[in-house]
Amino acid sequence: MSRNRPAGPWPIAGALACAFMLCACAGLPRQQADVRIVEVADGWAANSVNAVVFRKNSLVTHEGSQYIAFYDGAGRVVLGKRRLGARDWQLAPTQYLGNARDAHNSISIMVDGEGTLHVAWDHHNGPLRYARGTAPGALSLGPQEAMTGRGERSVSYPEFYRMPQGDLLFLYRDGGSGRGNLVINRYDPASRTWQRLQDNLLNGEGRRNAYWQAFVDTAGTLHLSWVWRESPDVASNHDLAYARSRDGGRTWERSTGERYQLPITAGSAEVAAHVPQCSELINQTAMAADRHGNPVIASYWRDAGGAVPQYRVVVHDGKSWRTHDLGFRRTGFSLSGLGTKAIPIARPQILVESAGTAPMAWLVFRDEERGHKVSVACTTDLHHGPWQVVDLLDRPMGAWEPSFDTELWRQSGQLHLYLQTVHQADAEGVLPTGPAKVGVLEWTPTCPSQP
Repeated sequence: MSRNRPAGPWPIAGALACAFMLCACAGLPRQQADVRIVEVADGWAANSVNAVVFRKNSLVTHEGSQYIAFYDGAGRVVLGKRRLGARDWQLAPTQYLGNARDAHNSISIMVDGEGTLHVAWDHHNGPLRYARGTAPGALSLGPQEAMTGRGERSVSYPEFYRMPQGDLLFLYRDGGSGRGNLVINRYDPASRTWQRLQDNLLNGEGRRNAYWQAFVDTAGTLHLSWVWRESPDVASNHDLAYARSRDGGRTWERSTGERYQLPITAGSAEVAAHVPQCSELINQTAMAADRHGNPVIASYWRDAGGAVPQYRVVVHDGKSWRTHDLGFRRTGFSLSGLGTKAIPIARPQILVESAGTAPMAWLVFRDEERGHKVSVACTTDLHHGPWQVVDLLDRPMGAWEPSFDTELWRQSGQLHLYLQTVHQADAEGVLPTGPAKVGVLEWTPTCPSQP
């Protein structure tokens, strides 16, 4: 293992860029940026594999220690650990390599209730690659192992979620683009064993597959949202759908409480927002919930007849779904084609804070229109708006997409983002780019009150 001390802070904005009301042209006063950047080490940057939105997680905190994972310049899985607030990282290059040239093959990590680190990496329609720490708190990994031994030959999009009691859920796609199913496993830290909960929760019926994200709220309810894709062509994405589980993934219901008959199909799924094919609807969704357990989904797409994809937040108010069009983008683009694409905007993350009388919310994103910076749209009233946009970091981030420490956000309301300038060529390409600095952006989210 080695220790890494950063040479100095990255250049950050001394103040946020002027925040613009999305519903008006008048600017707001400049807001002071309470942002800190902590450097880690150099990581692979020839494509976006280290900085894709579906990493669950790139960062994770347990009992005051924060863990990180990334590929280095040779495609080796590197793990790191620090005490919260510290700038020094303990780094541990592992014995494992991944095919970092495929941007799908991201690393996902989580720490269970006993303090043991779990790592999954290098998945795009291939065998499960999974290992866990040799002891609680350890960065050293044991041998690669199976979970249940079933449905582990064609794995994509592995994601960990920690339940309130310390158990883990592991979600992944079994099958390929346009013909895959959602699998859920559950890990018991006491017995150190995995159990299959769902072999086929979201059934593509051999004709389509779902791209999902999940969220565990304070009551332990598991919220799941997804888009359907009809073929390997990204343009065939359509509709935002929703389900929730109140018993850790065993049984599932609609937002009304009506129980699903499993598996869920395109014909039986609750639709939170109807979006037709060829609407530039992106893979994945961002998922959150307010303090009452009402789901919140974020993504982007364009309206029928429109030319510009817009970020949108789909909110359930306890009675029905409403879609909020943030409406600040001005340039169009197309998602048609296969493989990981070079896209001018990032898939977003959505965070909701319900301490006040109305839920506050933050949409974290990157947009070419704003110079590919780390940007946030925020509102002090999720149900009625308006929204403002600010930039957290005054430097371009290339093809970066946001992933964050979900457990730290849940515990303390602090946002820690994985930060790295990366690049992405169209159609799964790589660029002749050397390693780039990996870091963590630390921010306690605020949003100015509306006049």
